[in-house]
Amino acid sequence: MSRDPEPGEGAEPRRWIADRSRRDADRTRKDADRSRRDAERTRRDTERTRKDADRTRKDAERTRRDAERTRRDERPRREVVTSPRTMAPRHPRYPVTREIDEQTRLGEVYMRSLVRTQFRLALFVCTVLGCVVAGLPLMFMLVPELRAVHLLGIPLPWAVLGGLIYPAFVIGAWLYVRQAERNERHFAELVDRAR
Repeated sequence: MSRDPEPGEGAEPRRWIADRSRRDADRTRKDADRSRRDAERTRRDTERTRKDADRTRKDAERTRRDAERTRRDERPRREVVTSPRTMAPRHPRYPVTREIDEQTRLGEVYMRSLVRTQFRLALFVCTVLGCVVAGLPLMFMLVPELRAVHLLGIPLPWAVLGGLIYPAFVIGAWLYVRQAERNERHFAELVDRAR
């Protein structure tokens, strides 16, 4: 038969186990607190290091600005030196018109640019005129139905080539003169600006 432990005998190991588990739980809690404190300390140290780095950077920037300010302050002031011969004749600067009149290299460049511009304009107008003058008879030759059309009792080729083409020539000539005058005005403004 088993006998019941007396109050002093069997209760001791249970109390010892309960104390040991309580001590283990306390140790675990203390370890967790220590880990939390270590993490907090590490975070504070990192923040302190970052603040120190910012302070060092600001100090370096302040030192650099102070050095620049000192360097600027140490530069000698500029002084204006005037010639004692203030009434001396100045070298005359030739106007562009004189360059053109005397046919110097610069004058040649200016004139060559004007002539080239006017030549391009004339070439364009002549090309358009040549296409119209050569194209109309060619068109009447390739499209025979147009030869049969009459305009106010006159065959269409005779009406176009004999009468309607001349107003187109007059309009083309008027546009050519207008553009040529515009080119000359631009050239005159360029010469005036270069003075």
